[in-house]
Amino acid sequence: MNQRHVVFVIYEGFQSLDLAGPLEVFQHADRLAGGYSCRIVAPLPGPVRSSGGLPVHAAHGVADLDPGGIDTLVVAGGRGVDRARHDPALTGWIASAAADARRVASVCSGVFLLAAAGLVDGRRVTTHWGRAEQLAREHPGVRVDCDPIFVRDGKVWTSAGVTAGMDLALALVEADLGRETAHTVARELVLFLRRPGSQSQFGVGLWSAQPATDSIGAAVSAIHADPGARHTVADLAGCAGLSTRHLQRRFAAELGVPPAVYVERVRVEAAQRALVEGGDPVEAIARRCGFGTAETLRRAFHRHVGVAPSDYRDRFRSTREYT
Repeated sequence: MNQRHVVFVIYEGFQSLDLAGPLEVFQHADRLAGGYSCRIVAPLPGPVRSSGGLPVHAAHGVADLDPGGIDTLVVAGGRGVDRARHDPALTGWIASAAADARRVASVCSGVFLLAAAGLVDGRRVTTHWGRAEQLAREHPGVRVDCDPIFVRDGKVWTSAGVTAGMDLALALVEADLGRETAHTVARELVLFLRRPGSQSQFGVGLWSAQPATDSIGAAVSAIHADPGARHTVADLAGCAGLSTRHLQRRFAAELGVPPAVYVERVRVEAAQRALVEGGDPVEAIARRCGFGTAETLRRAFHRHVGVAPSDYRDRFRSTREYT
Protein backbone atom coordinates (compact mmCIF):
# COMPACT_ATOMS: atom_id res chain seq x y z
CA MET A 1 0.00 0.00 0.00
CA ASN A 2 1.25 3.48 -0.85
CA GLN A 3 2.16 5.56 2.18
CA ARG A 4 -0.04 8.54 2.88
CA HIS A 5 2.21 11.24 4.30
CA VAL A 6 0.45 13.10 7.11
CA VAL A 7 2.20 16.26 8.28
CA PHE A 8 1.24 18.05 11.49
CA VAL A 9 2.00 21.76 11.86
CA ILE A 10 2.85 23.05 15.35
CA TYR A 11 4.37 26.25 16.77
CA GLU A 12 5.16 27.77 20.15
CA GLY A 13 1.98 27.75 22.24
CA PHE A 14 0.14 25.07 20.27
CA GLN A 15 -2.44 22.92 22.09
CA SER A 16 -0.77 19.56 22.75
CA LEU A 17 -4.01 17.55 22.38
CA ASP A 18 -4.60 19.10 18.96
CA LEU A 19 -1.48 17.22 17.90
CA ALA A 20 -1.50 14.12 20.10
CA GLY A 21 -5.15 13.17 19.58
CA PRO A 22 -5.19 13.06 15.76
CA LEU A 23 -1.66 11.66 15.69
CA GLU A 24 -2.74 8.69 17.83
CA VAL A 25 -5.69 8.05 15.54
CA PHE A 26 -3.49 7.90 12.45
CA GLN A 27 -0.84 5.79 14.16
CA HIS A 28 -3.44 3.31 15.43
CA ALA A 29 -4.84 3.07 11.90
CA ASP A 30 -1.33 2.51 10.54
CA ARG A 31 -0.73 -0.34 12.99
CA LEU A 32 -4.03 -1.94 11.99
CA ALA A 33 -3.95 -1.52 8.24
CA GLY A 34 -0.80 0.32 7.27
CA GLY A 35 -0.64 3.22 4.88
CA TYR A 36 0.28 6.25 7.03
CA SER A 37 3.55 7.97 7.87
CA CYS A 38 3.41 10.94 10.20
CA ARG A 39 5.79 13.87 10.54
CA ILE A 40 5.80 17.05 12.60
CA VAL A 41 6.89 20.42 11.24
CA ALA A 42 7.33 23.73 13.04
CA PRO A 43 8.78 27.13 12.12
CA LEU A 44 12.13 25.75 13.35
CA PRO A 45 13.19 22.16 14.06
CA GLY A 46 13.72 21.03 17.63
CA PRO A 47 11.70 21.27 20.83
CA VAL A 48 8.47 23.25 20.58
CA ARG A 49 6.67 24.18 23.79
CA SER A 50 2.93 23.67 23.92
CA SER A 51 0.52 26.05 25.65
CA GLY A 52 0.55 23.73 28.67
CA GLY A 53 4.34 23.65 28.82
CA LEU A 54 4.81 20.19 27.30
CA PRO A 55 7.73 20.23 24.84
CA VAL A 56 7.33 18.30 21.59
CA HIS A 57 10.20 17.62 19.21
CA ALA A 58 9.62 18.79 15.65
CA ALA A 59 11.92 16.86 13.37
CA HIS A 60 11.50 19.43 10.61
CA GLY A 61 11.39 23.17 10.19
CA VAL A 62 9.56 24.82 7.33
CA ALA A 63 12.86 25.76 5.71
CA ASP A 64 14.00 22.13 5.36
CA LEU A 65 10.76 20.19 4.71
CA ASP A 66 9.67 20.09 1.09
CA PRO A 67 6.01 21.17 1.00
CA GLY A 68 5.39 18.80 -1.90
CA GLY A 69 4.27 15.19 -1.60
CA ILE A 70 2.04 15.70 1.43
CA ASP A 71 -1.21 13.74 1.45
CA THR A 72 -2.85 15.28 4.52
CA LEU A 73 -1.81 18.51 6.22
CA VAL A 74 -3.12 18.96 9.79
CA VAL A 75 -2.69 22.33 11.51
CA ALA A 76 -2.97 22.40 15.31
CA GLY A 77 -4.63 25.19 17.25
CA GLY A 78 -3.70 26.76 20.55
CA ARG A 79 -3.11 30.06 22.28
CA GLY A 80 0.04 30.61 20.25
CA VAL A 81 -1.89 30.72 16.98
CA ASP A 82 -2.38 34.48 17.22
CA ARG A 83 1.37 35.00 16.99
CA ALA A 84 2.00 32.13 14.56
CA ARG A 85 -0.49 33.39 11.99
CA HIS A 86 1.65 36.52 11.57
CA ASP A 87 4.74 34.46 10.68
CA PRO A 88 5.04 34.80 6.88
CA ALA A 89 7.46 31.90 6.59
CA LEU A 90 5.01 29.57 8.34
CA THR A 91 1.86 30.73 6.54
CA GLY A 92 3.70 30.72 3.21
CA TRP A 93 4.83 27.15 3.78
CA ILE A 94 1.28 26.10 4.73
CA ALA A 95 -0.07 27.70 1.54
CA SER A 96 2.54 25.90 -0.58
CA ALA A 97 1.94 22.55 1.13
CA ALA A 98 -1.83 22.92 0.79
CA ALA A 99 -1.59 23.60 -2.93
CA ASP A 100 -0.54 20.01 -3.70
CA ALA A 101 -1.93 18.18 -0.65
CA ARG A 102 -4.95 15.95 -1.13
CA ARG A 103 -6.48 17.24 2.09
CA VAL A 104 -5.93 20.12 4.47
CA ALA A 105 -7.29 20.04 8.03
CA SER A 106 -7.25 22.23 11.11
CA VAL A 107 -8.03 21.49 14.73
CA CYS A 108 -9.70 24.13 16.89
CA SER A 109 -8.16 27.58 16.33
CA GLY A 110 -5.74 26.15 13.76
CA VAL A 111 -8.24 27.45 11.21
CA PHE A 112 -6.81 30.94 11.85
CA LEU A 113 -3.56 29.74 10.27
CA LEU A 114 -5.48 28.36 7.30
CA ALA A 115 -7.21 31.72 6.97
CA ALA A 116 -3.89 33.57 7.17
CA ALA A 117 -2.61 31.31 4.39
CA GLY A 118 -5.61 32.21 2.21
CA LEU A 119 -7.06 28.70 2.21
CA VAL A 120 -10.59 29.18 3.53
CA ASP A 121 -12.01 32.23 1.74
CA GLY A 122 -15.53 31.43 0.61
CA ARG A 123 -15.54 28.11 2.45
CA ARG A 124 -17.70 26.84 5.28
CA VAL A 125 -15.57 26.11 8.33
CA THR A 126 -15.86 25.49 12.05
CA THR A 127 -13.67 26.18 15.05
CA HIS A 128 -13.94 26.22 18.82
CA TRP A 129 -17.21 27.90 19.79
CA GLY A 130 -15.28 30.42 21.90
CA ARG A 131 -13.43 31.78 18.84
CA ALA A 132 -16.13 31.59 16.18
CA GLU A 133 -17.16 35.24 16.54
CA GLN A 134 -13.56 36.40 16.21
CA LEU A 135 -13.03 34.27 13.11
CA ALA A 136 -16.17 35.61 11.44
CA ARG A 137 -15.27 39.20 12.33
CA GLU A 138 -11.68 39.03 11.10
CA HIS A 139 -12.44 36.95 7.99
CA PRO A 140 -15.84 38.07 6.63
CA GLY A 141 -15.33 36.02 3.48
CA VAL A 142 -15.41 32.79 5.51
CA ARG A 143 -18.71 31.08 6.39
CA VAL A 144 -18.30 30.17 10.05
CA ASP A 145 -20.56 27.46 11.46
CA CYS A 146 -19.61 26.86 15.08
CA ASP A 147 -22.18 24.13 15.77
CA PRO A 148 -20.73 21.00 14.06
CA ILE A 149 -17.93 18.93 15.55
CA PHE A 150 -16.19 19.07 12.17
CA VAL A 151 -16.92 20.39 8.69
CA ARG A 152 -15.72 19.34 5.27
CA ASP A 153 -15.76 21.84 2.41
CA GLY A 154 -13.99 20.40 -0.62
CA LYS A 155 -10.54 19.30 0.41
CA VAL A 156 -10.53 21.50 3.52
CA TRP A 157 -11.62 19.89 6.79
CA THR A 158 -11.96 21.95 9.97
CA SER A 159 -12.85 20.81 13.47
CA ALA A 160 -14.01 22.24 16.76
CA GLY A 161 -12.02 22.42 19.96
CA VAL A 162 -9.30 20.05 21.13
CA THR A 163 -10.78 16.52 21.31
CA ALA A 164 -12.85 17.17 18.18
CA GLY A 165 -9.57 16.75 16.30
CA MET A 166 -9.84 13.03 17.06
CA ASP A 167 -13.36 12.95 15.60
CA LEU A 168 -11.98 14.63 12.49
CA ALA A 169 -9.06 12.21 12.24
CA LEU A 170 -11.42 9.23 12.56
CA ALA A 171 -13.47 10.61 9.68
CA LEU A 172 -10.32 10.95 7.57
CA VAL A 173 -9.30 7.37 8.38
CA GLU A 174 -12.78 6.13 7.53
CA ALA A 175 -12.60 7.93 4.17
CA ASP A 176 -9.24 6.26 3.46
CA LEU A 177 -9.52 2.79 4.95
CA GLY A 178 -13.22 2.17 5.48
CA ARG A 179 -15.65 2.07 8.34
CA GLU A 180 -14.39 -1.19 9.83
CA THR A 181 -10.86 0.11 10.38
CA ALA A 182 -12.12 3.43 11.73
CA HIS A 183 -14.50 1.59 14.06
CA THR A 184 -11.66 -0.57 15.39
CA VAL A 185 -9.52 2.52 16.01
CA ALA A 186 -12.43 4.16 17.83
CA ARG A 187 -12.92 1.08 20.02
CA GLU A 188 -9.22 0.90 20.92
CA LEU A 189 -9.14 4.59 21.83
CA VAL A 190 -12.56 4.42 23.53
CA LEU A 191 -14.07 7.03 21.22
CA PHE A 192 -17.36 7.51 19.43
CA LEU A 193 -17.01 6.71 15.74
CA ARG A 194 -19.80 9.26 15.32
CA ARG A 195 -20.03 11.54 18.35
CA PRO A 196 -23.67 12.48 18.91
CA GLY A 197 -24.66 16.08 19.31
CA SER A 198 -22.78 19.23 18.48
CA GLN A 199 -20.72 22.03 19.99
CA SER A 200 -23.87 23.60 21.43
CA GLN A 201 -23.61 20.93 24.14
CA PHE A 202 -20.50 22.63 25.48
CA GLY A 203 -21.22 26.35 25.06
CA VAL A 204 -23.58 26.72 28.01
CA GLY A 205 -24.14 30.32 29.08
CA LEU A 206 -22.02 31.94 26.35
CA TRP A 207 -24.52 32.27 23.53
CA SER A 208 -25.96 35.69 24.30
CA ALA A 209 -24.87 39.30 24.27
CA GLN A 210 -25.28 41.34 27.44
CA PRO A 211 -28.20 43.77 27.83
CA ALA A 212 -27.26 47.36 27.08
CA THR A 213 -29.96 49.09 29.15
CA ASP A 214 -31.16 48.77 32.72
CA SER A 215 -34.71 48.00 31.61
CA ILE A 216 -33.75 44.96 29.55
CA GLY A 217 -31.23 44.03 32.23
CA ALA A 218 -34.06 43.88 34.76
CA ALA A 219 -36.04 41.51 32.53
CA VAL A 220 -32.99 39.31 31.97
CA SER A 221 -32.25 39.20 35.70
CA ALA A 222 -35.81 38.06 36.39
CA ILE A 223 -35.46 35.22 33.88
CA HIS A 224 -32.19 33.98 35.35
CA ALA A 225 -33.39 34.35 38.93
CA ASP A 226 -36.18 31.81 38.35
CA PRO A 227 -36.10 30.13 34.92
CA GLY A 228 -39.15 28.03 35.78
CA ALA A 229 -41.41 30.98 36.55
CA ARG A 230 -43.95 32.36 34.11
CA HIS A 231 -42.10 34.71 31.76
CA THR A 232 -44.62 35.93 29.22
CA VAL A 233 -43.89 39.07 27.23
CA ALA A 234 -46.35 40.92 29.50
CA ASP A 235 -44.56 39.67 32.62
CA LEU A 236 -41.17 40.74 31.28
CA ALA A 237 -42.51 44.09 30.12
CA GLY A 238 -43.69 44.69 33.67
CA CYS A 239 -40.21 43.92 35.02
CA ALA A 240 -38.65 46.26 32.48
CA GLY A 241 -41.19 49.06 32.87
CA LEU A 242 -41.88 49.04 29.13
CA SER A 243 -44.81 48.33 26.87
CA THR A 244 -44.88 44.83 25.42
CA ARG A 245 -44.15 46.13 21.93
CA HIS A 246 -41.23 48.25 23.13
CA LEU A 247 -39.86 45.35 25.18
CA GLN A 248 -39.89 43.03 22.17
CA ARG A 249 -38.08 45.58 20.01
CA ARG A 250 -35.47 46.44 22.63
CA PHE A 251 -34.93 42.81 23.65
CA ALA A 252 -34.21 41.69 20.09
CA ALA A 253 -32.01 44.73 19.42
CA GLU A 254 -29.89 44.26 22.55
CA LEU A 255 -29.72 40.47 22.83
CA GLY A 256 -30.21 39.35 19.26
CA VAL A 257 -33.15 37.02 19.99
CA PRO A 258 -36.83 37.48 20.90
CA PRO A 259 -37.82 37.15 24.57
CA ALA A 260 -39.41 33.72 24.10
CA VAL A 261 -36.25 32.28 22.55
CA TYR A 262 -34.11 33.75 25.33
CA VAL A 263 -36.38 32.29 28.01
CA GLU A 264 -36.25 28.85 26.40
CA ARG A 265 -32.45 28.92 26.20
CA VAL A 266 -32.13 29.91 29.86
CA ARG A 267 -34.51 27.12 30.81
CA VAL A 268 -32.48 24.64 28.77
CA GLU A 269 -29.34 25.75 30.63
CA ALA A 270 -31.10 25.29 33.95
CA ALA A 271 -32.18 21.81 32.89
CA GLN A 272 -28.63 20.99 31.79
CA ARG A 273 -27.30 21.89 35.22
CA ALA A 274 -30.03 19.91 36.94
CA LEU A 275 -29.36 16.86 34.79
CA VAL A 276 -25.65 16.70 35.57
CA GLU A 277 -25.72 17.87 39.20
CA GLY A 278 -28.55 15.75 40.58
CA GLY A 279 -30.56 12.60 40.14
CA ASP A 280 -34.09 13.95 39.80
CA PRO A 281 -36.23 12.34 37.08
CA VAL A 282 -36.42 14.15 33.76
CA GLU A 283 -40.14 14.78 34.32
CA ALA A 284 -39.44 16.62 37.60
CA ILE A 285 -36.68 18.69 36.02
CA ALA A 286 -38.98 19.61 33.14
CA ARG A 287 -41.63 20.92 35.54
CA ARG A 288 -39.12 22.79 37.72
CA CYS A 289 -37.42 24.47 34.77
CA GLY A 290 -40.64 25.72 33.21
CA PHE A 291 -41.18 23.19 30.42
CA GLY A 292 -44.19 21.53 31.99
CA THR A 293 -43.68 18.08 30.49
CA ALA A 294 -40.73 15.85 29.69
CA GLU A 295 -41.74 15.84 26.02
CA THR A 296 -41.58 19.64 25.83
CA LEU A 297 -38.13 19.51 27.45
CA ARG A 298 -37.00 16.82 25.02
CA ARG A 299 -38.03 18.91 22.01
CA ALA A 300 -36.27 22.00 23.37
CA PHE A 301 -33.11 19.95 24.02
CA HIS A 302 -33.07 18.67 20.47
CA ARG A 303 -33.46 22.23 19.16
CA HIS A 304 -30.70 23.75 21.26
CA VAL A 305 -28.38 20.91 22.28
CA GLY A 306 -28.89 18.25 19.63
CA VAL A 307 -29.38 15.32 22.02
CA ALA A 308 -32.08 14.00 24.32
CA PRO A 309 -31.99 15.03 28.02
CA SER A 310 -31.27 11.46 29.12
CA ASP A 311 -28.34 11.20 26.70
CA TYR A 312 -27.01 14.54 27.91
CA ARG A 313 -27.12 13.33 31.51
CA ASP A 314 -25.30 10.11 30.62
CA ARG A 315 -22.56 12.02 28.84
CA PHE A 316 -21.91 14.90 31.21
CA ARG A 317 -22.81 13.90 34.73
CA SER A 318 -20.02 13.70 37.31
CA THR A 319 -17.66 10.75 37.05
CA ARG A 320 -18.47 9.82 40.64
CA GLU A 321 -21.84 8.60 39.33
CA TYR A 322 -19.95 5.70 37.78
CA THR A 323 -17.80 4.66 40.75
